[in-house]
Amino acid sequence: MNNSLILEIVLFAVGFVCLVKGGDWFVDGSTGIAHRFHMPEILIGATVVSIGTTIPEVMVSATGAITGGDGGSAIAYGNAIGSIICNTSLIAAITMTFRPAPVEKKSLRFPIIFFFCSAAFYCATAYITGYFSRLTGAILLAIFAAYIILSVKQAKSASNSSDSTEEDASAPEGSLLKDILFIILGAAVIAVGAKLLVDNGTLIAEALGVPHTVIALTFVALGTSLPELVTAVTALIKGHSDLSLGNVIGANLFNLVLVSGAATTISPFAVPCEKLFMGYNSSLIIEIPLMLAVMLLMCLPALIKGKIYRWQGIVLLCIYVGFCAFQFIG
Repeated sequence: MNNSLILEIVLFAVGFVCLVKGGDWFVDGSTGIAHRFHMPEILIGATVVSIGTTIPEVMVSATGAITGGDGGSAIAYGNAIGSIICNTSLIAAITMTFRPAPVEKKSLRFPIIFFFCSAAFYCATAYITGYFSRLTGAILLAIFAAYIILSVKQAKSASNSSDSTEEDASAPEGSLLKDILFIILGAAVIAVGAKLLVDNGTLIAEALGVPHTVIALTFVALGTSLPELVTAVTALIKGHSDLSLGNVIGANLFNLVLVSGAATTISPFAVPCEKLFMGYNSSLIIEIPLMLAVMLLMCLPALIKGKIYRWQGIVLLCIYVGFCAFQFIG
């Protein structure tokens, strides 16, 4: 292993750390401001926290799109799908395996419906045209805006109909300036981490002869999903399994409409075809179907029974191990 490759691996790891810490600061600052202005907890979880934990994916995919070329497009495309698979079959699976619990069906129904409607449009684009144009990106961003607006209205309506004053009773700690600085610093560190991750991930892929899509679907996707993992573990420790599940579903939706929408609007690209399976594009017959399958496996029991089960988590973890093995061995 030459010195250049060692340096690239070290910088790749530094990028991981920057994304995690930057995402942590961004979420802390955003949540602090939300509490300060007495925004309902459900609104914080549905919008601020999910957006905050998705910022790394946005920065990585946008950076990949700006970089351009087949490598940049593959990073932008693979990171969004890979993050959804990672969020669902690794992060949510950990929650399900170690703390299966009842969940509130009503609160999950809205983001789940939005996700699968968005996924239908996304899949139609991928399978029918094979090309993500700026118009596609604009439509995905419009779906994201519609979700945020409707979430705000829904949360405010729920808040107004409730007599609870928990948010008002708990005074936020620290100053407003500190929260703003956390947001600015977090965004800056995330931007640096995204640049390091994309640039060095691409160089490592080229040096090892690994397709860019594989790197994006595994290492980059896992790195940008670490904020969701931190949120899931924190919620698990505190016994809030439904909060963790809700954040994963929200983050997955944002990966589909915000991450993909931003990357496509910046730089349109065709569906990457770097990896083949039985002579067909792996993206179309493995990654996209798997993304839908793991989401269905996670969501259906929660919607039908109002509960998440340990067997779901175990099956999803096995799927993730198989997915990673396929990417590097298959």
